Amino acid sequence: MRSLFDAGTAAEIEARVAQVSDQHTRQWGRMNLAQALAHCAGVLELALGDRRPPRALLGRILGRVFKRLMIGSDAPLRRNTPTLPYLTVLDRRELHTERDRLLTLIERFAAGGPARCTVHPHPFFGPLTPQEWAVFEYKHLDHHLRQFGA
Repeated sequence: MRSLFDAGTAAEIEARVAQVSDQHTRQWGRMNLAQALAHCAGVLELALGDRRPPRALLGRILGRVFKRLMIGSDAPLRRNTPTLPYLTVLDRRELHTERDRLLTLIERFAAGGPARCTVHPHPFFGPLTPQEWAVFEYKHLDHHLRQFGA
């Protein structure tokens, strides 16, 4: 499975993020490109331990099952996969600012390796190993980049 701990995979994702522009149009979902990049940055902040929200009740009940489905296979995330409400970005964002912020977080995560991952549980999936965080972050970033044709 592809992982942000792999230098080539991280470089590919960084290149895809770096090339997004206002010319990229949404294929599905509600967030615009700048909002989606801010959302991706927020999810990376979870993996880095910068954000430490409590576990969602539904995640406590179903998190393990969905974790296996989403992280345990090579399949990409499906279109319109729901997100936790506090990770949805609805306010106006500036594309260049959000792109730069996301690139910084990707670099920080990839360069930090397993030692940089949080031990705080994911708010929906529960505890993740560093490798699971790295696979999930790749799949999540790929999902949103595909959302905008990047």
